[in-house]
Amino acid sequence: MSVAELRQPARLTAREELVGARRIVVKIGSSSLTDARGRLDQSRLDGVAEVAATLAARGTELVIVSSGAIAAALGPLGLPERPTSVPLQQAAASVGQALLATAWSRAFAAHERTTGQVLLTEADVIRPQTYRNVRSALEALLELGTVPVVNENDTTATHEIRFGDNDRLAALVAQLLGADALILLTDVDALYTAPPREPGAERIGVVEDVARLAGVSIGSVGSKVGTGGMVTKLSAAQLASTTGTAALMTSAERFAEAVEGRDVGTFFPAHHGRRRSRLVWLRFATRGAGTLHLDEGAAGAVRSRRRSLLAVGVTRVEGTFPAGVPVDVVAPDGTVIGRGLTSFSSDELRAMAGRGTDEARELLGERYRRPAIHRDQLVVL
Repeated sequence: MSVAELRQPARLTAREELVGARRIVVKIGSSSLTDARGRLDQSRLDGVAEVAATLAARGTELVIVSSGAIAAALGPLGLPERPTSVPLQQAAASVGQALLATAWSRAFAAHERTTGQVLLTEADVIRPQTYRNVRSALEALLELGTVPVVNENDTTATHEIRFGDNDRLAALVAQLLGADALILLTDVDALYTAPPREPGAERIGVVEDVARLAGVSIGSVGSKVGTGGMVTKLSAAQLASTTGTAALMTSAERFAEAVEGRDVGTFFPAHHGRRRSRLVWLRFATRGAGTLHLDEGAAGAVRSRRRSLLAVGVTRVEGTFPAGVPVDVVAPDGTVIGRGLTSFSSDELRAMAGRGTDEARELLGERYRRPAIHRDQLVVL
């Protein structure tokens, strides 16, 4: 497939259909890749690679989103657990990324497969140009028959280290590539109605709508070597299924059964209706770099989905940001009603706020006749 094409997912609605998936993104967490001492466990990577080899034999493309860079460095650096300070996390990530990439390369070499390391930050899927570049690079790797191994670039992305998680990254990669399925491998075999160790806890086999889990007791804290938790996995599954990619959450030990469509883990069927598009990433992949507060008239125009946002309707600008980045659009009552790529920087928008198009042009120049956010760069949330 040409890298210029936009692949649409198969929209699988039953776990048995996973056998027919032709493009799968697999996320595997730190706790599933390390031993009790916090060191990388090569045998666990070998097990994933073995299943991946069977997928390749039936014509399925695989992308791995791998946690474990910081965890891989704990043993070699003599650290008892994941460090809490950002500089130490960065240092550990720097050491661990090399170890992790080498370990994955060794695991797949046993099956005569080549891996390619791809380090990303959230910023790489915010700007349209870098979003396209990432997609093109991953598509090219898949065309060459390699297995892309994706991880967050924890060495430099301090924001991602503090707040990010690879569950979300995996869902974004699945959306970006139009994957048929997202498999989330963790240290529990499924989602349960209560913590699995509690008496009476029952496995939840299928989740049609994550919102219906409001009454289920779900933990949010990750392991001592990772950052994620059940909440982040549910969020990732929701993101994926909403954009047409089926998701399944289970343990690494049940990976082979999962891709064979067996009744393991928790399955999230793909939703129908919404196609992948250039703006889907804007809805799900980003958080606003700033905030534009609107008056009632402008808020109504945004909600109508038919009009661009003009500077005259902006009452206040929060944050400092350049032109071309996503910003949140907020109604007078404080509700975030949209997100869009701003045509101007925060300083420019402050100068334009409340001014009509002609006034902005006369005071600031011809280019300020443009809308603050064009309707083609705006999504209603």
